[in-house]
Amino acid sequence: MSLNQRIQDQFQASIHTLVDAGDLLAEPIARSAQLITDCLMHAGKVLTCGVGASRLSALYAAAVLIDKLDRDRPGLAAIALTCAGDAAEPADPTFARQVSALGHAGDVLLAFSTFGQSRALVDAARAAQARDMVVIALVGGEGGALAEILREEDALICAPADSAARIHETLLLATHSLCDGIDYLLLGA
Repeated sequence: MSLNQRIQDQFQASIHTLVDAGDLLAEPIARSAQLITDCLMHAGKVLTCGVGASRLSALYAAAVLIDKLDRDRPGLAAIALTCAGDAAEPADPTFARQVSALGHAGDVLLAFSTFGQSRALVDAARAAQARDMVVIALVGGEGGALAEILREEDALICAPADSAARIHETLLLATHSLCDGIDYLLLGA
């Protein structure tokens, strides 16, 4: 197989995954947009977190909420939680401690995890639940341990893929769709 063919195969795999995700994720993304909008309309805030490559997704989501996606609007209350170094250790309590310190009832935690197995994110989600916050998990594969601890009031956006690349591509589009949905709910068409 030539390098050009390999690159074309990557594009085709991404397209197929995104098409499958469109039908599967429309409802959980819409529900998540409503949950975040309700939070913001009641003077709440959105906390985001992720480890490894998912850390970039969390930073990006907070940046889009604070700044804008496509439409000018006032900034929305969002904080990207940080960890020491580029990635939290499996049992790093940093995110959970930040959620406990900064989160309040009615706030939302957006937790990004490629396969949902990060103990640091599971602990952050549990800390959010203890503070009566809503947890929205953006994951791939089967959703992992993070998906398993979600409650009825929480939301799961699970990319239908097992490849890390396909998961990140899908969750990026899901993030754009989520932010666009929030803008739609706040500003109208």
